[in-house]
Amino acid sequence: MIKQLTGLAVAWLALAGMQPPPAAPPPLQMWRLDCGTVQVGNLDLFSDAFLYAGQRKTLTDSCYLIRHGENYLLWDTGLPGELAGKTVPMGDMTLTVTRTVADQLRQIGVAPDQVNFVGISHRHEDHIGQAADFRKATLLIGSEDFEAIRKGDSARRLAPWIDGGSRAERIDGDHDVFGDGSVVMLFMPGHTEGHHSLLVRLPKLGPVLLTGDLWHFTENVGNRGVPSFNTNRADTLASMDRFDAIARKLKAKVVIQHEPADIAKLPPFPQAAQ
Repeated sequence: MIKQLTGLAVAWLALAGMQPPPAAPPPLQMWRLDCGTVQVGNLDLFSDAFLYAGQRKTLTDSCYLIRHGENYLLWDTGLPGELAGKTVPMGDMTLTVTRTVADQLRQIGVAPDQVNFVGISHRHEDHIGQAADFRKATLLIGSEDFEAIRKGDSARRLAPWIDGGSRAERIDGDHDVFGDGSVVMLFMPGHTEGHHSLLVRLPKLGPVLLTGDLWHFTENVGNRGVPSFNTNRADTLASMDRFDAIARKLKAKVVIQHEPADIAKLPPFPQAAQ
């Protein structure tokens, strides 16, 4: 009996030795793209508690390309491409776009048709402005935001998906983009009903959290500033709490997408964070 058990053990060890080693994770890289600049003449728009009366600030509009193996996710698409090379006043804001997203991607050898997914943090035009340039991609967007765009003035920005010619995936809750936990859309409602932030677990830099518009600039983090145009104040504050808890647990690098000071947290384009 002992000999039989010993023989079985040897056989199992031999089989185990024949198993192929675990596959290496797909290469993961992220590029920060310049998707415009917003000069805010009345910063108090970004607080419903009169925190910034009389103040001005220049905000950036950042988008991100994430490579996962042979697949690409474009996170947000910035201000409209027709603004490229222009400076346009719009109420209390002045909008500037230097280069289109597609033009920047060409610089690193990525054509629009190579983008597999376009992930949208939320429905505002400074985040969906150039989405239609990537109509072959699957659109990933919060369900409520997609419905609001479909019924509103911004429908043309997502026309390929609203018309049904391109594939749209409406996201409820969190969404694991590639199915391996490396890139996850995090449901953070409040700024809009379907707002999401993004977690990217880079192999060298470590976890990075892209805020979407949960916050617009650094001061709003400490004082819990809630923009007057947010759709739900209580949801915004709850999302801030959840985001903070995730950032602490993962020891993540937080990048506020509209904060100019956070640009330096990632390598300058065309370099990629890894």
